[in-house]
Amino acid sequence: MWVKAFVDYLELEKNYSRHTIEAYKKDIDAFSKFCSEEFDEKDIDDVSYPQIRSWVVKLSNDKISNRSINRKVSSLKAYYRFLQKTEVIVTSPLLKHKALKTSKKIEVPFSEEEMTKVLQQIPFADNFEGVRDKLMIELLYTTGVRRAELVNLKVNDIDYANNNLKVLGKRNKERILPLLPSAFSILKAYMERRSKLENAIDSKYLFLTSSGLKIYETLVYRTINKYLSLVSPKVKKSPHILRHTFATHLLNRGADLNAVKELLGHASLASTQVYTHNSIAELKNVHLKAHPRSKK
Repeated sequence: MWVKAFVDYLELEKNYSRHTIEAYKKDIDAFSKFCSEEFDEKDIDDVSYPQIRSWVVKLSNDKISNRSINRKVSSLKAYYRFLQKTEVIVTSPLLKHKALKTSKKIEVPFSEEEMTKVLQQIPFADNFEGVRDKLMIELLYTTGVRRAELVNLKVNDIDYANNNLKVLGKRNKERILPLLPSAFSILKAYMERRSKLENAIDSKYLFLTSSGLKIYETLVYRTINKYLSLVSPKVKKSPHILRHTFATHLLNRGADLNAVKELLGHASLASTQVYTHNSIAELKNVHLKAHPRSKK
């Protein structure tokens, strides 16, 4: 099989993130194991569509969601496209495959009132962790960075002279984001406390644990869930919802869609448009209140 060459291609040519590459490889390995156990097929490069269809049926019987199944099949599609590109195969076995139907996934952002409460009204502990946690929420909400981007921020990514933040996004693409005065205020307090941590002076990363080690993604998720649970009844409270909230609030207040696309680091406008459904709802509300024909 050409899986290792495929992984190298994703890393070196496509500049995919470690997390994405691991997800692709996990899906391909799972399908390879299935083919070996069910069909005694050792090489998935030569499989036919019925074998892939059998895998899809098994995943469905195992109560895997259609959305997750589609993602796993997408990994296989990418692998077989690579094999075509390198002329290992002529035609992909997934050429005529149709994705399973999925329900539209709607993520509800936090309201402006909820964000005001979490950043201005609830008490954060007056210690290193309390200030760090507040800075996490502030940056996620005011810059729209991804969780992985936040974790990997470095001290020298902050441009104090120009009030900017350098972010290394997907596929190693850099973007420069403006920092609000509110973020700088919390950042200053955080850096003062960070400087007093043992081992912190040797770390290049901005966000650290109280032991002076680089933070990790699970810690960020727990932090967001903990504090937003104090102000919001919403079921889903995650770093991604804060990113969604950032985009929605900008669009609700009239920000240009292309500008929001650049701030989010999206490769295409289509990725940004998923955030507009809330903005459209807000526009309808404004239209209803403002248009003369809406008045009784």
